[in-house]
Amino acid sequence: MQIAQVMAGYSLGEADLLRRAMGKKDKNEMAKQQARFVEGALKNGVKKEDAVYIFELVDKFAGYGFNKSHAAAYALVSYHTAYLKANFREEFLAASMTLDMGNTDKLAMFTSEARKFDIKVELPCVNESEVDFLPGPKRIRYSLAALKNIGASAVEALVAERQANGPFKSLADFAARSNPKTLNKRGLETLAAAGAFDALEPNRALVAGNVEQILALGNRLASDAAQGITDLFGGGSGGKGLDLRPQKTWTPMEKLQHEFDAVGFFLSGHPLDAYAGVMTKLGVVTYAQMEAKAGIGNIAARVAGIVVSVRERRSQKGNKFAFAMFSDSTGQFESIIFSDVLNAAKDLLTPGTAVVVSVEGERDGENLKLRTNGIQSLDDAAASVQRGLKLRLDKRVVQSKNTIAELKAMLKPGGKGSILLSLDIDEKGREVEFAIPGKFDISPAQQGQLSTVPGVLEVMEV
Repeated sequence: MQIAQVMAGYSLGEADLLRRAMGKKDKNEMAKQQARFVEGALKNGVKKEDAVYIFELVDKFAGYGFNKSHAAAYALVSYHTAYLKANFREEFLAASMTLDMGNTDKLAMFTSEARKFDIKVELPCVNESEVDFLPGPKRIRYSLAALKNIGASAVEALVAERQANGPFKSLADFAARSNPKTLNKRGLETLAAAGAFDALEPNRALVAGNVEQILALGNRLASDAAQGITDLFGGGSGGKGLDLRPQKTWTPMEKLQHEFDAVGFFLSGHPLDAYAGVMTKLGVVTYAQMEAKAGIGNIAARVAGIVVSVRERRSQKGNKFAFAMFSDSTGQFESIIFSDVLNAAKDLLTPGTAVVVSVEGERDGENLKLRTNGIQSLDDAAASVQRGLKLRLDKRVVQSKNTIAELKAMLKPGGKGSILLSLDIDEKGREVEFAIPGKFDISPAQQGQLSTVPGVLEVMEV
């Protein structure tokens, strides 16, 4: 403003208008101001080329410049922030996550940052979590209010009840003591999917499939209390009053997918964990490993990931391309996919699909820009290196005809792998194995299905 006033004869009011135009980056107004500036500078004896040059310098500085006092304030805040992150890392990350609890992308980034420093981000819990993210030694408890379909007021009511009358002892106890006006069906389903009830009932599918029963009990007891009626069987610690209907257990991948839907990213694990042995055989690297190796030059690698989202665009020439977001156990990464690869692999670009992506990339500042050269189904790639599965069975349950029938019905012939059944015969660790004739589907997804059959203790690759 002083430059405009002294050099170009601006009044303070005119100089302020120039400042506003610069702040808003108004090109039309800036063109008018340049003409006014040069004209005023010429009247004060400044050469035209010097006036134009000075105006351009001022305009360029206005794009992103700080005066000394502004820069000093930023530097001081940066110093304080760096000190807190270095010396109070759990508290710093928990506070940052609380501040950005409505931004799933940032929460995923902070969670990834915590893992780099061996800080465990614990699942939300109805007996431990609160509205804010809670720090502890080498851990951060996830906020209930950061989950989808859960409001802060509902969490505040839940925490107040817990503080007044102690932790919830069972699902029935939770139903009896929670406020049915603050937690609806979607909210309860979200809590179940996120693992918030794991301390009361580890079978998330059982909880999610019975939210209506939980709500019904809560509403009935609330109605009785309003009428002064005492319920003799109301939701005590023994679980009386809550009739849970049996539900089929979620596979590990289904469990993680439901968790993703509730949290917004994979928190307790990752679907690719089931492919760990296969990925080693395939020579696939994680995104973090690729990023660590990426120097100044180009880099090429094969990376496995779960498709998170795809945004299609069209170039000026009319060719389709897309920006695809992938997720692996080390974080999320984006890659551009041009028309030829996009057309060839469009069927694989469905959210939730496990793929192997061949990428090339280069550094652009701190970011790694990637482009996709090819996409393959991870299950198809896994089939080329897998040999078979070994199912370790519980001898106490395996005699059940229902167990054997369910296992037989779940096996999928026509694959490329063999199936072995293993049964412990004594306490000395000796076992007997049976090979099932034929070849079967032994993909990680199928492994997850087989692991849910009652009596199957463990599913191992052989």
